[in-house]
Amino acid sequence: MRRRAAAALALAGALALTACGGSDGGSARLSVGAAYMPQPVSDLAAGFLTITNDGDAADRLTSVSSDVAGQVTVHETVDGSMREVESLDIPAHGSLVLASGGNHLMFEQLKRKPKQGQKVSVELRFAHSDPVTVELPVKPATYRPTTGH
Repeated sequence: MRRRAAAALALAGALALTACGGSDGGSARLSVGAAYMPQPVSDLAAGFLTITNDGDAADRLTSVSSDVAGQVTVHETVDGSMREVESLDIPAHGSLVLASGGNHLMFEQLKRKPKQGQKVSVELRFAHSDPVTVELPVKPATYRPTTGH
C-alpha cells in the first residue's frame, strides 16, 4: 500500500511539473530595456526602447498609451520612410528594437512637453502577453545612446 501511494504521489508530481513546463515553454517572456524619449521640440515626441523575448513563443506589440499624449502610435521605418503600423513582431528568443532612425513610438497631441530629467510613463500592450508599464527617461533632444540601440 505504501509503495502504491508513493508511486501515485510521484506520478502526480511529474504531471504537475509537466503542466508548469508546458505553459512556460509555449509563451513569450518579455522584458524592456534601453528606454528613453528625446526631449520634444514640437508637439510630437518619439520613444525608443528594446523589448526582449526570452520565451519560446513570438508575440506582437499591438498598442501603446501614455498620459502625456492624446495618442501614441507604433511606426516602422522602411527605406527611410516611416509609417504607422498596427503591430510589430517580437520573435521568440529575440528582440524588437525601437531606435532612432528605425522603428519607434510616436507621441502625438502632447498634453505637456516633458523636460530633460523627467520620466514619461507608457503602457505597452501585446497580442498575447500582459501589458507592461515602462518609465522612459527624458534625454536631451540630441541624445544618441552609445549602447543598447
